[in-house]
This record gives sequence, C-alpha cells and structure tokens, in this order.
Amino acid sequence: MGIKSYDVGRASWLNNFNNNSNFNANDRNVNNDNALRGIAHHNAETLLLKPRNLWKVLCSTKNLELAYKNARKHKTLRPCILEFEENLTENLDLLRTELLFHSYKPRPLKTFILRDPKTRKISKSDFRDRVIHHALCNIIEPLFEKRFIHDSYANRKGKGTLKAIQRFEHFRKKLSHNNTYQVFILKSDIRHYFDEVDHSILLKIIRKRINDPKVLWLIRRILSNYSTSKRKGMPLGNLTSQFFANVYLNELDQFVKHKLKAKNYVRYVDDFVLLHNSEEKLTEWKEIIAQFLQEELFLDLHPEKTRIILSDHGVDFLGLNVSPFHKIMKKRNVRSFKRKLKLICEKFDNGEITYDDVYDFLEGWIAYAKYADTYNLRRKIISTIEDKFQSEVSLKEYNRLRKK
Repeated sequence: MGIKSYDVGRASWLNNFNNNSNFNANDRNVNNDNALRGIAHHNAETLLLKPRNLWKVLCSTKNLELAYKNARKHKTLRPCILEFEENLTENLDLLRTELLFHSYKPRPLKTFILRDPKTRKISKSDFRDRVIHHALCNIIEPLFEKRFIHDSYANRKGKGTLKAIQRFEHFRKKLSHNNTYQVFILKSDIRHYFDEVDHSILLKIIRKRINDPKVLWLIRRILSNYSTSKRKGMPLGNLTSQFFANVYLNELDQFVKHKLKAKNYVRYVDDFVLLHNSEEKLTEWKEIIAQFLQEELFLDLHPEKTRIILSDHGVDFLGLNVSPFHKIMKKRNVRSFKRKLKLICEKFDNGEITYDDVYDFLEGWIAYAKYADTYNLRRKIISTIEDKFQSEVSLKEYNRLRKK
C-alpha cells in the first residue's frame, strides 16, 4: 500500500480513533529523551535530603537541554524559538551561569486577553524563562507526584479531561447500581483561583517536600514575576502555574480523602465533583469544604457554580453535559474548538507550525469528542480536514504505515 492510498484513509482512521489511546492532552513530558527524564526522577527523589545535589541536578547541562526540548515541543517554528536556537549552546550556558550565581531574573510577562469563550487574562513568559520553568519542574515534580491523589487529573502524565470524565462516570454508575439508586453530585470550582493563590501558603506547602534554599529562591523569583502587592496570584499559561495549582489544591484533595473520608471525588485544576447517595451528606460536606478552603488556603467556593444536582438531570463537567442517558458536548465548547482549529490552520499556512502539530491537536480532540454523542460533528470536521491536508502525512501516520 502506497502513501497516497494510505492518505485517503486517514480521515476514517481518525474517526475511529481508539479512546484507549495513550494520547493525553496534558502530558507535558518529553518522550524522546527517557534517559534524561529518568535522571530527573532519580535524583529528585533520592537527593531530597542533600540540597546542594538537588540544585546541582537542576542546573546541570543535561537538565537544561531537556528543559529546552520540552519548552520547544510543538512550537519549533516560532520566531522566539528560532532566535534562541541560533545560539543555543551560548543561551543555555548563560541560563546555567545565571542560576549558579543567583543572578537569574525573569523577563516581564507579555499579557493579552483571550476569549475562549469567557474572557481570560493570559500572561506569557519569555521563551528563556519557559526553559527555566521546565528545568525546575523536571526536578521537583517527581517529589510531589507520588503525594498527589489518583483522582487529580489536570496537567499530569497519563491523566487529562477524558480520564477525569470517565472516572466521574465510573463513580456515578457504581453509586447508582445501574441506575436503581439516586445519586447526587456536588459540583463546584474555586472563585478566581489563579488570582487568589497565596504565595506564602504555597511556599509553606512546598517546603514540606523541598528543603533546598537555592531551589526555593528560584521558586520565589518565578512567583514574584507576577506577584501583586498582596503576594497573590499566578499567571495563566505558565507551566509552573499549572504545576503549583496542583500542589496548592492537593491540600484540599488530602482533606477530602483522609478527613472527610469521601471516596467518590474527582478534581481537574479547580473544578471538582463529589458524588454520594445522600443529598444531606453533600450539603454537610460543602459547608466543611468551604470552611477549610477559607481558613487553610484563603480560597472561596464559587457562589454561582457550587450546587448539588441529581445526576439524572445531568451535570456540566469539563465541557460535557453528562447524564445516565447521554453525554452532550456543550455548544460553547464546539465553538471554541472550531476557533482553535481555524487558528491552527492559519499557523500552518503561515509556516509557524508543522502538519504533525495539526495532527496531534486533531487526534486529541477526536479522542475527547468521541466519548460524547458527536458522530455527525466528527464526520463533518474530518471531511474538512481531509480536503485541506490530503497531500500531508504526519510522522505518526508514516510510522503506522511502515509497521503495516
């Protein structure tokens, strides 16, 4: 079978994309350098009580090279990355020197407004700072990962929105005994979460696992680049913000699991659900959780988005309306996807990204969308993509062809 004949069947292959695929939209680990990733995991865990060694690994050339590869993934043609690559060795050496001499200072964030569909303020770090973010997370993430609960699904390897929705479905089916018992759902999120993260509390949590003063210095530098006068907040869009968001709310996870003894709990960033057969129990837990968040983390439940729902009525969770009888993708999420797809196609036409990037984006969305009742929508999207990219072949497709 030649490449052209294989290319014609690409759309049908994507439309039948297996939901059990290893794809994960939140997988931030680079798979093309497992040895380096292993170095980070090994040293971070075994050298916890040796601060100088932990810092040494963070500042190592190998770790910075890995961080650079992570930071450029899916963005290889962007001007800022091409500029950094022109003098790659010198730029990485300079970053290493700045770290070792404690002279590193993040550059000012570039802020823009994103309507997707609700309005968000996104603050973007300079590429050299993104390399530092990855270098830090490479080393400290393994120290916290084993402390996270299983049912925290954002920005973790092997997790993601689809896995969170599937876990939610598992809990609902288990409690309902095949829809013979009523199940109630406490659905909530945190009000202005990223803007309200308190730096002093976050650093106190981090110190439980990291006692290296140099690593803590770097974390404070990164946090202060966005800090307000109240020393609160983290910028949406930074890798470190995503990671610290899990560290901060892991305190809530542990409280729910070990203090409340709640078994049926799923969290994705600041969105979370609790399921129980008793509406009264969920009402009690809601008040206890609200008090814990206020007293321990200086956070509040969102007053308009916190409610207790009978599962038969359907609950909006991570872009889907999920009930025992259907899973419907919300219209605003379909509009959001179409806007992103249009933007990605424009970037491809302008030479900013490769077809591999387009393919990965589409593959991930199909895996998510296939879990809902979206057959006709997927057929329409795939037909459009096939017409536009009929002469393109991604590396994944090529490798599958070689195996055949």
